[in-house]
Amino acid sequence: MKRYILSAVLTAAYATHCFGIGLFDNLRYQARLGYNIGGTAPVGMPAEIRSLEKFKPKANLLLGLDAYKPLSGKWGIMAGFHYENKGMETDARVKNYHMEMRYGDQVIAGMFTGNVVTKVEEWMLTMPLQATYDVSPRVRVKAGPYFSYVMSNDFSGYAYDGYLREGNPTGQKIELGHDEGERGDYDFTDHLRHWQFGVDVGADWYFSKRVGVYADLTWGLSAVFEKDFKTIEQKLYPIFGSVGVVYKLK
Repeated sequence: MKRYILSAVLTAAYATHCFGIGLFDNLRYQARLGYNIGGTAPVGMPAEIRSLEKFKPKANLLLGLDAYKPLSGKWGIMAGFHYENKGMETDARVKNYHMEMRYGDQVIAGMFTGNVVTKVEEWMLTMPLQATYDVSPRVRVKAGPYFSYVMSNDFSGYAYDGYLREGNPTGQKIELGHDEGERGDYDFTDHLRHWQFGVDVGADWYFSKRVGVYADLTWGLSAVFEKDFKTIEQKLYPIFGSVGVVYKLK
């Protein structure tokens, strides 16, 4: 991951050199305050997840500082640092969903049918690096990679109102209830990655000289779990939209 970040920075520096412009000349700064909404999910709904019965976003605030550099004509580049949270809580109905959980004083694993509550929270520092194009004096579109370091995270929840077949779909049946003490709890936080990367596309629209609004879509290309984590069989990716206000500092 560190190689990707270094490569992106060197690419930006080389691009500005090719245009004959110093990297730190004529920089313009913007601050942005936004809200992320989305989820950590597989790409394509697997057959084991039958329905999503509840979705609740967390306090997904974004606070960022960006530096914009004009290059040639309407083109430019933008880079920044964003402190943000990407979190959610879901309740899904599943069938034959591979799970490992703590049930009473024992750890059980197998195929679960019932409801699964999942709570995800990731506070991170993100560096977007984007090419920009000014559609008009007020509208700027942008696209490029982003790199995130997750400083604190949580991936936990519980399974309830169903049963688990130990080992395989024909294994011993263990009934799980609705109330605390009757359900199966899990916590996979220790298996989350601290480095993430993906793509970020969006647009800034200024309705006055300094103040505007923005909308972005970030699509993670790295799964949130470490490569050797196999308890959840589907790869999960952070896919979030962000909306908010942007203010020109310079």
